[in-house]
Amino acid sequence: MDIRNVPPQKLIQAVAEELKKIDVIKYPYKVPIKSGVCCERPFEQKDFWYIRCAAILRQLYLRGPLGVSRLRTHFGKRRRRGHAPPKHMKAGGKFIRTMLQQLEKAGLVKQVDKPRKGRVLTPEGVRLLHQTAKKLVESNE
Repeated sequence: MDIRNVPPQKLIQAVAEELKKIDVIKYPYKVPIKSGVCCERPFEQKDFWYIRCAAILRQLYLRGPLGVSRLRTHFGKRRRRGHAPPKHMKAGGKFIRTMLQQLEKAGLVKQVDKPRKGRVLTPEGVRLLHQTAKKLVESNE
């Protein structure tokens, strides 16, 4: 079962629900904060931390070893600059770094140096994505 056969939104929501069951993964701050310069407002969803962690897992599955910098670029947004034309700005790195560290403690992600430096999914992380995708496909049939 490949996760490419499942709509990304549904997969991310389902994986986020699975991540809520893991004690290591939790929102470390007391108040809601913005995730980067490009954002005008903080997140409105209650479980945004788990949703973003699930999205990071999906990106690691699809695009191989990724570091914080590439994930910042992927999750960045367009910043409105008044009369000047908008520009793409990177997302905040502290959020992504903290999420990756929590996913590492949970045993879903590990660091690698070769062939490219970054983080990849462990067999446990791949299993989580595959099982969740399989459940979604079976529930649609």
